[in-house]
Amino acid sequence: MTTHPIIETHGLTKHFSVKKKTVEAVTDLTFQVAPGELVAFLGPNGAGKTTSLRMLTTLIPPTSGTAKVVGHDIAGEPAAVRARIGYVGQLTSGSYAQRARDELVYQGLFYGLGRAAATRRADELVESLDLAGFAARPVQQLSGGQKRRLDVALGLVHAPTLLFLDEPSTGLDPQSRANLWQHILDLRASHGTTVFLTTHYLEEADRYAERVMVMDRGRVIADDTATRLKADLAGDQLTFGFATPAEADQAAGVVGRLTPEPVRREGEREVVLTAPGGDTLLPAALRALDAAGLQAVRATGVPPTLDDVFLALTGRSLREADQPDADEPAAELEGATR
Repeated sequence: MTTHPIIETHGLTKHFSVKKKTVEAVTDLTFQVAPGELVAFLGPNGAGKTTSLRMLTTLIPPTSGTAKVVGHDIAGEPAAVRARIGYVGQLTSGSYAQRARDELVYQGLFYGLGRAAATRRADELVESLDLAGFAARPVQQLSGGQKRRLDVALGLVHAPTLLFLDEPSTGLDPQSRANLWQHILDLRASHGTTVFLTTHYLEEADRYAERVMVMDRGRVIADDTATRLKADLAGDQLTFGFATPAEADQAAGVVGRLTPEPVRREGEREVVLTAPGGDTLLPAALRALDAAGLQAVRATGVPPTLDDVFLALTGRSLREADQPDADEPAAELEGATR
């Protein structure tokens, strides 16, 4: 397997003209992805994630900067890039008049598979993504979730070297989401497929991605494993409950001496703090409280999430930030390009 990056960008930037104003949708995107990685690209609506994917898949040109995808320049060799990648965007890609299974067969033929091979591949995807219940129905008769599953199947037909997924599991029920992820993991195991995806399901990124990139306002603001991001930028929330307000007052001082992190009160009888390595701090705090003659009636530790990471980076949670500014949606849609 090649050791060269499968994605390599340098200063990739995209500006849009919206209502005679310049909107900087993506600024100075510079990163590398190694073959076989599974990378989650996180951020609120309007952050620039979809614009970044559309540049990398040659659907729109960058304003400035360069990128190579699967060894080919996105500006100079777009056909070579497209032949080697799969892309599942946010909009339905199937032809409404065609039956779902026929769409898969034709997609295989488009990518150069013979009729028999295209038919076998369509049948494999129908089974693995649980499409059998509607495979014979026209696309226009499918529900939103069914169309989404078909979109994903269309992007997987040619078993691409690199698969881009833009919100692939949006609108899917839990079983369909599980089936989709199992197929993605099987692709990686059997073919070494590289996966680069955006998702609003933070638990998916946390569970499956080997690497998490966080984007906000057009810029990447963090890039590491989920475990390290949570350890370095967030922390476990520890809560201690006591029988009386007086005990809680004393406990705040005891716990505060164990960590530089601020200790706060929630209600009259609770002491709360957020600290890295809280799983080890919790038993130490209980021992210190016991030594001081203070008995906690309740003690809990809640591990950090990727939303906590975004909060630490930006001062707001990802869900709060998922209310785009007035100009940002236009930049992420079809607006005029520059």
